[in-house]
Amino acid sequence: MKLSKLSRSIEGKVAIVTGAASGMGRATAHLFADEGAKVAIMDLNEESLNKVAGEIEAVGYPVKGWTLDVSDKEAVPTVFKEVADHFGGIDILINNAGISMFAPIDADDYEEAWERSLAVLLTAHTRTIRAALPYLRKAEHPRIVNIASTEGLGATKFGSPYTAAKTGVIGLTRSLAVELGEEGITVNCICPGPIRTGMTEAIPEEHKQIYARRRIALKRYADPEEVAHGTLSLVLPAASFITGVTLPVDGGLTIRNA
Repeated sequence: MKLSKLSRSIEGKVAIVTGAASGMGRATAHLFADEGAKVAIMDLNEESLNKVAGEIEAVGYPVKGWTLDVSDKEAVPTVFKEVADHFGGIDILINNAGISMFAPIDADDYEEAWERSLAVLLTAHTRTIRAALPYLRKAEHPRIVNIASTEGLGATKFGSPYTAAKTGVIGLTRSLAVELGEEGITVNCICPGPIRTGMTEAIPEEHKQIYARRRIALKRYADPEEVAHGTLSLVLPAASFITGVTLPVDGGLTIRNA
């Protein structure tokens, strides 16, 4: 007989994962499906999205994909209603969709990088949360996890659009944790560090290894699934007293002084 009372299972929960066609989003969708959730996956890349849906369907898990640009103000609430109608509600929202646009402050294309970064990485989070709220309010264990970045805890040269957006995600998470806490809706944030995803694919392996040896306590880049497990830990029913948290999943990057 178990002595504990709180559940560590998301079996039967309906989880939305944006940016699910690759990298951390794909890994999160796979992991949540493995844990028994009904997974609604969303991405702008329809071909890759369908591939991920097929991978999950192949092992018999409930999944459905929606092609979605999370910066599309009109499309987001429509798609979220379709998810709720299809699966019978929404319990978990993972705001993972992202882009990486770096530009010097005096570059000709700086304003384009700035506007697009904030639209996709920050404003879209507010829209998906607003669209999910009517359904989360009916859920037994409602959870929101926003995926930010260690760039929101530090900075990289030429990365001000990205850094500003990710810093904003951290602030949004904290504010909404306070605002929605009285309703039992937890809002937390993951800050991935150096991860092997499409965004880091262009970095030569040798450079990855040099960076890891110099900056990361664990001396390596992470696989996307390692981030997904951090995300899973924040959406468990048992994570009922954890809210407003910013969790670095960075191998010790942000704690190193030298």
